[in-house]
Amino acid sequence: MKISYSDRVFIAVNHVLLLLLVVVTLYPLVYVAFASISDGAQLITHKGFLYRPLGFSIEAYKNVFHNPSILKGYRNTLFILVFGVTTNLIVTALGAYVLSRKNVMWNRVFIFIVILTMFFSGGLVPLYLIVKGVGLIDSLWATILPFAVNTFNLIIMRTAFMAVPESLEESAKMDGANHFVILFRIIIPLSMPVIAVMILYYAVEKWNGWFWASIFLKDRDLYPLQLTLREILIANNTDMMSTGANAADQFQIGETIKYATIMVASVPILVLYPFVQKYFVKGVMIGAVKG
Repeated sequence: MKISYSDRVFIAVNHVLLLLLVVVTLYPLVYVAFASISDGAQLITHKGFLYRPLGFSIEAYKNVFHNPSILKGYRNTLFILVFGVTTNLIVTALGAYVLSRKNVMWNRVFIFIVILTMFFSGGLVPLYLIVKGVGLIDSLWATILPFAVNTFNLIIMRTAFMAVPESLEESAKMDGANHFVILFRIIIPLSMPVIAVMILYYAVEKWNGWFWASIFLKDRDLYPLQLTLREILIANNTDMMSTGANAADQFQIGETIKYATIMVASVPILVLYPFVQKYFVKGVMIGAVKG
């Protein structure tokens, strides 16, 4: 099939725009990666684009990994990630299964109430008072239990569950299967693309979360990694991570420590994406084209 001149121009323009988009997207990460292994003195005096490391030094990474607050932040974030994503998946799957069944009484009323929460909420102060009232202040569970389900993710999973043929459920019931068997042995295995997308959505949310931790957590030993990173970047507090150096060296190392901390906090979640990439588009499209 012969491609017309206008089609070739259109394809070329698309390729150029996509290439520019890739460059704009990747350059900040490349800049941070190069800056994290650069010499602090050269980095401070450098102006403009950074397309290679300025010198070479891993002192920033040494200071980061020897900093107890970073290690505690990793421990707390992994706790929130593992138990938070597990809780999110279980609660979302249970809710999506109930809302996807046609014979549930007042199904449309429940769906309306669930969707209503996407537009209206009680606000920050009532939520804080509830969390305080149940004794979750200064507990990592305060960042997990109040956010056990995301309404948007619930709707996507419900749509995916509705796509499973009813005949499979009917056959399972004839064999004596209850609702838990149907959900965990039939519905979920057939909805793995959406489950993978939910894992990615919830994992990114938990990994990057810092706001609710800053509201509910006062004990610094409970700070997740992103809250520690925020303190380093915004409060410019790198003194504890560059001990044993004079004031000038502390300032120089502190500049590279910021970038090294960003890399340490960002790389793990970037590594997760390739493992769920093949499910990502399919899972999102299931929730997008059906209502």
